[in-house]
Amino acid sequence: MSKISASMVKELRERTGVGMMDAKRALVEVEGKMEEAIDLLREKGMAKAGKKNDRIAAEGLANVYINGNTAAIVEVNSETDFVAKNEKFQDLVKNIAKLVAENKPATMEEALQIKTETGTIDSDVIEATQVIGEKISFRRFEILEKDDNAAFGGYLHMGGRIAVLTVIEGTTDDVVAKDVAMHVAAINPRYVSKDQVSQDELDHEKKVLTEQALNEGKPENIVEKMVIGRMNKFLAEICLVDQPFVKDPDMTVEKFVASKGGTVKEFVRFEVGEGMEKREENFADEVASQMGK
Repeated sequence: MSKISASMVKELRERTGVGMMDAKRALVEVEGKMEEAIDLLREKGMAKAGKKNDRIAAEGLANVYINGNTAAIVEVNSETDFVAKNEKFQDLVKNIAKLVAENKPATMEEALQIKTETGTIDSDVIEATQVIGEKISFRRFEILEKDDNAAFGGYLHMGGRIAVLTVIEGTTDDVVAKDVAMHVAAINPRYVSKDQVSQDELDHEKKVLTEQALNEGKPENIVEKMVIGRMNKFLAEICLVDQPFVKDPDMTVEKFVASKGGTVKEFVRFEVGEGMEKREENFADEVASQMGK
């Protein structure tokens, strides 16, 4: 049987919200397979859908820069949160976003070679590493384009721990676009609409919800209706346009934008460090001791 480590239990708890021992038992049952453990806990009605990008580990800042009909969103990482408060680091991140929007590189390799006042983005990052005394890395970027009858919405939360860039078509009202960006920062949808959800994901969710309903002891003749209802709820939770708008929960995001004459085209949301690992802290040892390891 696979060894169930304290860090695995910690991750499962973070992704599902279940208790320590429930997390350990689920991992033992599926021999340490994380995604299967999440499905098992959901089938038992003990956890909501596991969010694959919930593990925020690395530090740094994200930023947005709008340049006419082009906009860029970037993430630059540091080793500690302390550096994110450093003015030199903040200026570096802002400048990288500006240069990416202005130069529109196709790849990270191209982005790193963009010319700056003192060299290139790559050499500026290296120089910042030397001056600040921590490893600095330009992790990722995305570039969005719009036409003249559309609006960009840029929003930074917590000074850049979360950055969002939206494109709203049919209106040039950037206040509307920013309101949608604020919603995306708060609610973290995964897709604009149901059309973007893959068939594989739909099939997987339907299987989990079917097992969940059967495990609740529901008669098979009503399970199908229950699953349809729960699938609709699932899609409304992960799709931006179907979510209750944070500023007015009586209407969906789609209806809010439509009331301003627009439609949501796309969005990008960067949360600093999502999907990245960092060295384990004392919590893992604490979990191990409580598990009697």
